[in-house]
Amino acid sequence: MEQTLRRVVVTGLGAITPVGNTVEEMWANLKAGVHGIAPITLFDTTDYKTKIGAEVKNFDPRAYMDKTDVLRSDAYAQYGVAAACQAVEESGVIGTLPPERVAVYFGSGIGGIRTFHEEHNKLLARGPKRISPYFIPMLIGNMAAGMIAIRFNCRGAALPVVTACATGTNAIGEAMRAIRHGYADAVITGGSEAAISECGVAGFVNMQALSTSEDPEAACLPFDKRRGGFVIGEGGAALVLEEYEHAVARRAKIYGEVVGYGATCDAFHITAPRPDGTCGARAIQLALEEAGWQPEETVYINAHGTGTPMNDSLETQVVKLALGEEAARRAYISSTKSMTGHCLGAAGAIEAVACLKALEEGILPPTIHLEEPDPACDLNYVPNRALQVQADLVLSNSLGFGGHDACIAFRKVTV
Repeated sequence: MEQTLRRVVVTGLGAITPVGNTVEEMWANLKAGVHGIAPITLFDTTDYKTKIGAEVKNFDPRAYMDKTDVLRSDAYAQYGVAAACQAVEESGVIGTLPPERVAVYFGSGIGGIRTFHEEHNKLLARGPKRISPYFIPMLIGNMAAGMIAIRFNCRGAALPVVTACATGTNAIGEAMRAIRHGYADAVITGGSEAAISECGVAGFVNMQALSTSEDPEAACLPFDKRRGGFVIGEGGAALVLEEYEHAVARRAKIYGEVVGYGATCDAFHITAPRPDGTCGARAIQLALEEAGWQPEETVYINAHGTGTPMNDSLETQVVKLALGEEAARRAYISSTKSMTGHCLGAAGAIEAVACLKALEEGILPPTIHLEEPDPACDLNYVPNRALQVQADLVLSNSLGFGGHDACIAFRKVTV
C-alpha cells in the first residue's frame, strides 16, 4: 500500500545572530543592509592575521536558562536553546501533542570548541584534576539537541546533524522528512555555533579560508571580485516544523511550507568542492523536483555565498547547472552572509529563517558591499539594496567541508 506523504509547515522561528537576538531584529537589519561585522572582542587577536569577526552582541543566556545550566553549557548550546525557546514560544505547539510525537533535529558543525580551549588551558597550567566534570557534556556536539529536548520534554528522536557548514540545512531537511513520513508530528530543528575562539580562528586562518581585511566594510564580499575569504560568525536559529493538518486544526500561524529538500556529497575532497559543480547542482535539482518547480516561477535563492574566491564562482556555476542558464538569469540570489558573516553550522538555519521572512513579506534581502562584480559571478545577486519582490519559491543553499551539499525549498501555504 502506497504511503501518503504528509505536508510540513513552519509555525515558529527563533534567532540569535550577529545582526540581532530576535527574528524581528535580525530581519529588520537584513532588509536594511546592516551588518554585524567588527573587530573580534572575544580574545586578543594581536598575533592573528584575521582580526575581524561577526560576534553575537548583548546576549544574556540567563534570559532563557537558569544559572546552573548556563554554567554547565558552552555558548553554542546556549545560542541553540535560546533560539529554540523563541521558536517554541511563538509556535505554541508544545502541549498539543504527546511528547513522544515531538522530536529535535538540531546540530552544530563544531560543538564546544570554546570550552575545549578553556579546559585545555587549565590542563596545561594546573593539571588534570582542574578539568571540569562538565567538560565533556559542554564539548560534545549533540548537547544543544539534548538540552532542547530536556527543556521541552520532547521524547521523540533527538538527533544532532553534523555536516559542517551544511548542518542547519540538513537538520531542517531531515526534520521535514521525519514528519512527512510519519515518524514525528512536530520537530524543533536548526543549528548553532560558537567557534570564534583562539583555536577556531587559528585553524581557519591557517587554511587560508578567512578574510584578513581589517576593514569591517570590506572584509566580507560575496560575489565581488575583491573577495578574499569568509568572515567567521556565530549564533543559532531554530524552526518549529509541524504536520500541516495539525497546525491548521489548532489555528497556528504558518510562515510557509517546506516543499523540497536535496542532499548530496561531492565525494571529492575534505575541504574543496567538486570543480564541475555537478553534485551541488543535483542537491538543488532534488529540492526543485520535490517542490514541483516550474521554470516560469519567480525564484529566490539564499546562496551559500561565503565570500571565498572558490565558492562564489563555483556556486554561480552550480545554480546555472541546476536551473538552466535562462532560469538562473531570471532568479534572484543573495548572500546574507555579507551581513551575518559565516556562522558555520548555524548558517543554514539562520538563512532558512531569512528565506521564510522574505517569503512572508515579499522582500528579498541584499548582498551588501557588492561594488565590483566578478565576471565569473554574473547572475542577479540583489546588490546592496533589498528588493520588493514576491517569490513563488525560495531556496536556501548550503555547502560544507567533507563535500556536503544541501538545499531546502519553501513556498507559501496553499489549501
